[in-house]
Amino acid sequence: VCLTCCSRDVMVKIDQICHKNGVKFFTGDVFGYHGYMFADLGEHEFVEEKTKVAKVNPGVEDGPEAKKAKLDSSETTMVKK
Repeated sequence: VCLTCCSRDVMVKIDQICHKNGVKFFTGDVFGYHGYMFADLGEHEFVEEKTKVAKVNPGVEDGPEAKKAKLDSSETTMVKK
């Protein structure tokens, strides 16, 4: 359900009905330069893209820098949440 231009009371009432019945609910409005958006998706799954952390081989490098995990900004992985 997508709802705009309604009073807060109407939005809350419709959101409660949608939530109770497992229906996704979106609402929002714009007032000039300002606006808002709300989404009640209930329980849902999504993925997030994360930068891969390169594994450091012990004994190959010396010093404090060798102990830190290295980020490779060119490689990413998708993480299911």
